[in-house]
Amino acid sequence: MDTVANILTILLNGQKAQKKRVAVPFSRFSKRFLEFMKEQKFIGDIRLQEAPRAKIIVSLSYGDSGKPAIAGCRRISKPGKRVYATSRKLPYTRQETGMIVVSTPENNLLKFHPA
Repeated sequence: MDTVANILTILLNGQKAQKKRVAVPFSRFSKRFLEFMKEQKFIGDIRLQEAPRAKIIVSLSYGDSGKPAIAGCRRISKPGKRVYATSRKLPYTRQETGMIVVSTPENNLLKFHPA
């Protein structure tokens, strides 16, 4: 299962339903990824809930007009069609605001692109 896609789907569905909080299954990567999103102000507060199964409770962020902080999500490389690129040819335009997650043999890299 794709952890990043799962987290983003949970967050986007929660925002579409105008929820204040959502629960994400716990993993060390999920926690790191959500902390990065919190630093970039895509989400509000995060806290760990140690119930029978550990979960991360995420407070969703909305703008003053009630507009969600996360506008959308697009997956470029899919299991059926992998996209490989050098660092100079990453598939994004520099004019877009957002975040790109790159998977490397060593680790996943997170990068924020400000406006």
